[in-house]
Amino acid sequence: MTKKTTLDSVAGGGLLDRRVFLKKGITFTVATLATDTLLAETEIQRQPWMSEPGEPFSNYGQPSPHERQTIRWTMGNSMAPGNGVSWTPLQDLEGTITPNGLHFERHHNGVPQIDPIKHQLLIHGAVNKPLVFDMEVLLRYPMTSCLCFIECGGNSNAAWREHPIQTAAGNFHGMASCSEWTGIPLSVLLNESKVKGRAKWLIAEGADASVMNISIPLEKALDDCILAIYQNGERIRPENGYPLRLIVPGWEGVTHVKWLRRLHLSNQPTMARNETSKYTELLPSGKSRQFTFVMEAKSLITNPSYGHKLDKKGLYQISGLAWSGRGKIVKVEVSADGGKTWAEATLQ
Repeated sequence: MTKKTTLDSVAGGGLLDRRVFLKKGITFTVATLATDTLLAETEIQRQPWMSEPGEPFSNYGQPSPHERQTIRWTMGNSMAPGNGVSWTPLQDLEGTITPNGLHFERHHNGVPQIDPIKHQLLIHGAVNKPLVFDMEVLLRYPMTSCLCFIECGGNSNAAWREHPIQTAAGNFHGMASCSEWTGIPLSVLLNESKVKGRAKWLIAEGADASVMNISIPLEKALDDCILAIYQNGERIRPENGYPLRLIVPGWEGVTHVKWLRRLHLSNQPTMARNETSKYTELLPSGKSRQFTFVMEAKSLITNPSYGHKLDKKGLYQISGLAWSGRGKIVKVEVSADGGKTWAEATLQ
């Protein structure tokens, strides 16, 4: 006998509490299945691939050909070659980890093809012991890992439009991705260089053709930043910063400098393009606010998303993502009636 329970809405728009479904001993009929999808047979049909030899081994695994539609959406900028962005297809993914090949990209002058044997990292400026490292040396250091999201400061800027854009979640909010980054705590190398007391800022510079650089307070650099060499267990891919990327947990994407080649210690920020005319917040007064590094709390529904079909009878699960540069997410609320009523989501 099946034990039943009443499906009472917890908020307007037909929202139900997912936790009810997880209670032991409770089952539900979530849809009235059409007769052509429910077979009353003891065996299912045998498919051709059960009688034919499978594919041989491969040197590197690839997604199924049936999943070729799960790709990044890319857009170039006509102002400069290689200046553009690609969005993570959040609406097609599950879980919190973004596959390396789908991590969003933001480039200012294309992806440099760096030879790791020739690549070096310089630490200099307000230090007592300037240091130069090659990748072979860096790979010998003890490493640590952190699960960290990276979000471009311009993510979701389509929301500034007067009328909402009808598009999938990834095309709207997809300049945000999450990976496990593994590398050397930045504090280890800074301590080796014997930073001088007058140093207050660290200027990080990349090896791309745009010479991307940004200023980071030394306090943050000594706290939880790492020099990442691996992403989700494998060497970082070129578009994500190979062979070395600065990871600044919780801060805006522009601080996570890719293709890292130089760390300059200084008593003041460098006032580079990317912290003056770019990546600042324009105020109603006409002035700009600088150095607003921390990414604030944010959440979005990824499923269902624009373009998804909900053409079957029964229940559908609403799922999404939430993140914050200020710490752990402890509560998310969802509305299905335009904000009139709200229901607390189940966090995973």
